[in-house]
Amino acid sequence: MTEQENTPAQPEVKEKKSLSLNVVSSKKHKGFGAGSIDLSDVACVMIDQGVAYIDVGAMHAKSKIERGIKFTPNKEDTPNGRECWIVWVAVDRNEEGSYYAGATACEMMIDTEARRGWKILADHVNRLDYALKRRYMVDNLGDEEKAALRKLLVEHNAEWWERTPAELKDALGG
Repeated sequence: MTEQENTPAQPEVKEKKSLSLNVVSSKKHKGFGAGSIDLSDVACVMIDQGVAYIDVGAMHAKSKIERGIKFTPNKEDTPNGRECWIVWVAVDRNEEGSYYAGATACEMMIDTEARRGWKILADHVNRLDYALKRRYMVDNLGDEEKAALRKLLVEHNAEWWERTPAELKDALGG
């Protein structure tokens, strides 16, 4: 209550943050960790059963579909797994504005019922690095996955999509 009016004070209404393509804060600092790789312009896009969505937990292997799954590097250990994808998407800025500057896709197999999965961690790390280096590697995606990724990128920010190089647009079928 405020003293002057004897009415209860209203709590501050905090604006809910929308899900964006930023994973880590872009605040500059010169302390511990200075000079490390800046992941603030990389997002994790998951593609599962033809649906693409942003899941920031994938940066630390804690995406919605990865939680509770024991992964193995042997594909044979996940015979009933469904194919899922992580797509690392890097955003950059030029004089015209922001655009999708890198995109690399990594395959996984997930068997939710058995809580088992397959992925090659080294491949995921290397492809994250390739996205950071502004490369496009999405040829391993099927047509359905490419369409889902294209739809997500366009819906997330159509202006960024318009400024994106033709190489990615062509790779995703438009």
